[in-house]
Amino acid sequence: MTRTIVGAWPVYDVSPRDREPAARVLYLHGGGFIDELIRPHWSLVRNLAEAGAHVVVPAYTLAPRGTADRTVPVAADLLSGLIESGGPGETVLMGDSAGAGLALAAAQKLRDRNGVQPTRIVLLSPWLDLSVSHPDQPEIETRDPLLARAGLREAGRLYAGTLATDDPRVSPLFGSLAGLAPLTVFTSSRDVLSPDSRELLTRARLAGTPAELIEADGQPHCYPLLPTPEGRAARQRITGLLDGLPATG
Repeated sequence: MTRTIVGAWPVYDVSPRDREPAARVLYLHGGGFIDELIRPHWSLVRNLAEAGAHVVVPAYTLAPRGTADRTVPVAADLLSGLIESGGPGETVLMGDSAGAGLALAAAQKLRDRNGVQPTRIVLLSPWLDLSVSHPDQPEIETRDPLLARAGLREAGRLYAGTLATDDPRVSPLFGSLAGLAPLTVFTSSRDVLSPDSRELLTRARLAGTPAELIEADGQPHCYPLLPTPEGRAARQRITGLLDGLPATG
């Protein structure tokens, strides 16, 4: 693993030990825009590298100093650079939770600049509407062991800064979904954010963007990061999305 600085962001590069990378992944971590990378994030990064991917992991500036108007363009720059670097295999944009929302906003930003897209976008339990206002969410919140709407709204307010919560840089669910790379979205029935994933699927397909939704019954937010049978199965599916790479747990 190597570390460089891009702007004010530490950016980590993780590559396979015993072979040339067969794919490239930009991975944007979750944490409500207020928490750093933690061990489950690095475990997923290790799985991707073991499967043969070169993984770029930015430790982006957190809210309230890191706001959407500053963060999204830098993430788009990193994505553009990874795509332009070329090489065999796919270029995959991936994120979990808040990082998944940032990933989608970065893809929208890059599309608006020059139409360029990665090969695929993979979103794990994405936070797509920072207002947390979907009418199905109060009931799901009673079953969600990890997330609460009040805390999410406060973290979202810090990340939005001077922007409205329905600005696509803040809440990419409200941005255009046309012209994006194919989307693979993981969500789960005990995740208060799951209604936005379902809405994303509907809107993406209406916009002509290929999209698939993988919803796990009874699992919590970001279950693909957990050391459970369901989490391991999800990680196998994620690594299997990388073109030509074997699935690993």
